[in-house]
Amino acid sequence: MAVTSIAEALRAAGIDPADARVLLRAALGASAAHLAAHPEQALTDLESERYRAWVERRRAGTPVAYLTGEREFYSLAIKVTPAVLIPRPETELLVEAALGSIAADAPVRVLDLATGSGCVAVAISHHCARARVTATDISRDALAVARSNAEAHGVDIEFIESDWFAALSGRRFDIIVSNPPYVAEGDPHLDGGDLRFEPRNALVAGPDGLACIGTIVARADVHLVPGGRLLFEHGFDQSARCRSLLQRAGFEQVTSRRDLAGIERISGGQRGAAKDLR
Repeated sequence: MAVTSIAEALRAAGIDPADARVLLRAALGASAAHLAAHPEQALTDLESERYRAWVERRRAGTPVAYLTGEREFYSLAIKVTPAVLIPRPETELLVEAALGSIAADAPVRVLDLATGSGCVAVAISHHCARARVTATDISRDALAVARSNAEAHGVDIEFIESDWFAALSGRRFDIIVSNPPYVAEGDPHLDGGDLRFEPRNALVAGPDGLACIGTIVARADVHLVPGGRLLFEHGFDQSARCRSLLQRAGFEQVTSRRDLAGIERISGGQRGAAKDLR
């Protein structure tokens, strides 16, 4: 693919035009407005080489976010690597639900389980100065990415390497959030699109996709203060089963929230105030 100008680069890419624009913006370090206003601008040899390499990798399926090294989430630029899931728009609903559960006049302790890139923890901390956020992950590589995102956005988050609640003995929180693995083993979607390149252990959770959610729901009670809330993301067809898990575990005010596509994507409930949490 011979490339001499912005317009020619976009025409010759042979990939989705939106992807081509994102890759070219990253290769040039330019804005979308700049690409539109300067279509005849010549690319340097370095820019052209970088762009061509990314286009070839994108043709082979590599996710755009792994090529550019970032993805926008809740209006924040979040760094990503193949060690973490790529932040998705539907997960912003989890942040909205958490922020909506925080009282206006009091400090709040928030736990983000399986933080991955840290996008949820960073967004909550960035938008709520009262939140004291703790984020955990079993992956050291993921925690390194999450720490870099916290540093980039100037937020103070406590990061802990932990297999779910294992390293949190005796600690309680006002809100627990999580975007855990929830894809069923053998799901055909795992063999297509970006999922082929994302860490499998951050996606798959047993035969029905509910193994991790079941663990979270079963163990959350001893890590929530009375009246504390648990909120988590799940699959498009899992909301009824998630509500059932929450109700059987004794949660109150169990609800599910719909994303912009009308799909129930977030479920959660409140720990009963009278529950003995010893």
